[in-house]
Amino acid sequence: MKKIITLLLLNTLGIVFSQNGAPSSYYSGFNWNQSGIPLKTALATKITSTHTKLLTYSQAENALRITDADPTDTQNVFLIYGFSSSICTYTNESDFGTFPNWIEHRKRNKNADQPGTPVTTPPTSPLTECVWNREHTYPVSLATPTLDTGIPSAGTDAHHLRTADADRNALRSNRKFASGSGNSSVVSSNWYPGDEWKGDIARMMMYLYLRYPTQCKPTGVGIGTVVASDTNMIQLFLQWNAEDPVSPYEDIRNTYLGNASNQYGQGNRNPFIDNPYLATLIWGGPVAQNRWPNIYLDTNTFDYANAVSIYPNPTTADKTTISSTIGWKEINIYTVNGQLVQRIIAPKFTSNELNIYNLTKGFYLIRLQNENISVTKKLIVN
Repeated sequence: MKKIITLLLLNTLGIVFSQNGAPSSYYSGFNWNQSGIPLKTALATKITSTHTKLLTYSQAENALRITDADPTDTQNVFLIYGFSSSICTYTNESDFGTFPNWIEHRKRNKNADQPGTPVTTPPTSPLTECVWNREHTYPVSLATPTLDTGIPSAGTDAHHLRTADADRNALRSNRKFASGSGNSSVVSSNWYPGDEWKGDIARMMMYLYLRYPTQCKPTGVGIGTVVASDTNMIQLFLQWNAEDPVSPYEDIRNTYLGNASNQYGQGNRNPFIDNPYLATLIWGGPVAQNRWPNIYLDTNTFDYANAVSIYPNPTTADKTTISSTIGWKEINIYTVNGQLVQRIIAPKFTSNELNIYNLTKGFYLIRLQNENISVTKKLIVN
């Protein structure tokens, strides 16, 4: 989540921000010389064993007043799925007056937490007559079994509970996440969280999957192609994780919840907020932000060469297929003499595959590039 809220945070004086990612003490002794499923398993063990304080649903509500607070005015909380607007709710918009300086749909008074009903008359004062409630970013009914909010459980885990406008929360309901653009909205009966929030959502879904692996599978809450190495993970969340980097707001939440000494701190952290690149190491996909380039791990830890294959090779047809679990920005195909014969900008892989056509007989070098990373593969066409 970035843009306006990030700018507000970065321009706030007197706020102490957490460092990029977690303090080294949290991951002390962790083995970073692993990737793929072993890394996933190790991180799952870590966040489960350090989850020493299980919150009740009421305690989680109180936690949100702190974790989701606006640092510029702690009387207010930021809203997941929020965006700038001059009116309070999406219903009966023609009935509303406007407040020119009101950035509603983005925050609410922290004490205006109640189920509420859609506001149908112009509010008399901003931030007071519009209410918020707890949004389970992983809807209660989509989990298997459904999330239980009556006892400490996945349903009361504050790492995925967020403050949301009560009406917008009702509009989202239990819709699954799907691709889209712009503000949060319904997309073909599914739900797009908004450009500012899609990264936050992806990282919360990844956390839940590691913490509650059978109850909160990504495939149960999102629409998209599954990852070849893990049929429970969808590429959509890997894409959102890469496209929307971590904001200071996410760091503040993660730091509070990760400290069990805080009144509502759970003791465990979301490792994908600490470093989104961990998702790339586990599942591949578009290369996400690496917040620890010189601390815990290097981008070279991931075996990019083995994440790409070409078949059939050699081929006797005018078609060959590139298979990759990673998204690439550019693919260039050269003859053995260095002549460029094809260039593909922003290649579109379908189910991790891209077909290449119209290559005559010969020996080729196929170079896949992504920022400072490149992989070169040989291809023979008979």
